[in-house]
Amino acid sequence: MAEFTHFNEDGRARMVDVSAKDQTLRIATAKAEVHLNAETYDMVKGGKMKKGDVLAVAQVAGIMAAKKNWELIPMCHPIALTGVDIAYELDDEAHIIHIRATARCKGETGVEMEALTAASVAGLTIYDMCKAVQRDILITNICLLSKSGGKSGDFVNSHFE
Repeated sequence: MAEFTHFNEDGRARMVDVSAKDQTLRIATAKAEVHLNAETYDMVKGGKMKKGDVLAVAQVAGIMAAKKNWELIPMCHPIALTGVDIAYELDDEAHIIHIRATARCKGETGVEMEALTAASVAGLTIYDMCKAVQRDILITNICLLSKSGGKSGDFVNSHFE
């Protein structure tokens, strides 16, 4: 089992020193799913939600969240992101909004947490904008799909191959 890197020799939390690591292109993609009822789904898809264009607002919220990830998650490094993108796939039959967030940087540490935060906050924003018409919205399956770059190499989540 790998050694825990976020603890010092006294067993106390620390931010990992990445100054000796090489700068490489790092890319991570995460996903989340928002499950709606048919009525809410149709309102979102048709742009009829009173709070505005749900998917556009959630897209901006996800990007902003990735940029602020280091302020939200303890021990995460501030990263100079070179790109963040949020994409949606709409499942008309199951009334699910599939969110895919990709973050990129050239740096010494990965962008998995930024991608995960972007997908999560995009989902939370959809919830916030729809909660007036549906309280039982589910946000599920938040996970890392893939990452590349860095010493640990590439990763593809085998649950989604």
